[in-house]
Amino acid sequence: MTADAPGTARGHSADSAEPREPTRSEQLTQWLTGLVHSRDYGKLAELRRPRISRNAHIEAGWFDPARREVFEQVAFLFAVYHQGAVEPSRGYGSLGTAARRIGTSLGRGPDDAGASRLMDRIVSSRRPPLRHLQHAIARLRSCDVPPPSWSRLADDLARWTDRQARIRYRWAVDFHAPPPRTTARNDTTATSTTTKDTLT
Repeated sequence: MTADAPGTARGHSADSAEPREPTRSEQLTQWLTGLVHSRDYGKLAELRRPRISRNAHIEAGWFDPARREVFEQVAFLFAVYHQGAVEPSRGYGSLGTAARRIGTSLGRGPDDAGASRLMDRIVSSRRPPLRHLQHAIARLRSCDVPPPSWSRLADDLARWTDRQARIRYRWAVDFHAPPPRTTARNDTTATSTTTKDTLT
């Protein structure tokens, strides 16, 4: 699996020296990544069977009984992404940001018709769309690109129907965000490199 993005939070606040207590969704992520580190393939296999309640599902729900269903769903998606993996990925960004990475060299995210259709289905769902989310995670895995932040995914799905949180809208914005602009310094470096290459 691909590495996480540089600067991905590991349970510490970026602007404070004091370590903070991890949130419940971060505790879930720590437990899940621990299953990959310890090669607990039995539990990961259990988590990939969402319709059969097993001990692993129950354990995932322990981290927040009020959001048990969401935590079990995120554990399932994590296990789908990490099938056969030897290193865990905590991921980064929202699911919309992650879906921008789906595609091929011909186009990714909004430039990939399949990714666009999938994202449209996800953000038009009134309830957390587990089947479409599973498809998105499977696509990320097959493209060998990082997943979304698992802890953020849990938090977002828990607030799916919260109109003030506007999770579906935010995912759509993240998916359709323009690519980052290159800085003038990068443009100058690229130009000078090209000029030097043509002279040699």
